[in-house]
Amino acid sequence: MNIPFGLQQSLSELLGDARLVATDLPGTALKLWLIDAHNMDRAFTPDETRRILYEPPYWAFCWASGLALARFLAEQPQWVKGKRVLDFGAGSGVAAIAAARAGALEVVACDLDPLALAACRANAQLNDVALGYSSDFFAEADRFDLILVADVLYDRENLPLLDQFPSRGQQTLVADSRVRDFKHPLYRQLAMLKALTLPDLAEPHEFRNVSLYHAQREPAPFSHCAQPL
Repeated sequence: MNIPFGLQQSLSELLGDARLVATDLPGTALKLWLIDAHNMDRAFTPDETRRILYEPPYWAFCWASGLALARFLAEQPQWVKGKRVLDFGAGSGVAAIAAARAGALEVVACDLDPLALAACRANAQLNDVALGYSSDFFAEADRFDLILVADVLYDRENLPLLDQFPSRGQQTLVADSRVRDFKHPLYRQLAMLKALTLPDLAEPHEFRNVSLYHAQREPAPFSHCAQPL
């Protein structure tokens, strides 16, 4: 299988000797193009560190929350089977691909980053699934049965998005390992899952505990139409 040239070129501009490798995800039947784990063992130069911080290649990792959500969907396909699904902040596309493999009727991978969408395309091809793609969540119609959200809340500025997810989907599943004081009236904790980021970044062990939250859109109030006398 050929390394996706555009993604490899972009990664090389950040880390000259870094390579994308088709990597099996433990506990799943999925593969992703991920940064070579051996490359993460060396010390980075100050210039490499600056470039990584300025434009981090999120799409070249499988983050713990995404892996946990992918495993969950494989074990409980009823959440997505025959349904229309949008994966918000898709990154590598792992949750979107898992949903497609679990029998979703349609899956849209949504991410602001063009490189992330390119990674989603390459990884979808690697796993022989078909996805749709979107760069603007708010341009999507309210037509989805389920919104998937994995590893997005690491940035506290994204917390207000929790109010917006039900505007595009009947249900929302949020997988997160970062927010310890998660409180939101629309969401309840559904499960606690275990996973780690690949390649392993030696993150604190607590980040391997992934909480899964569920929100169900409130039904619209029923109104009686006045009948003519």
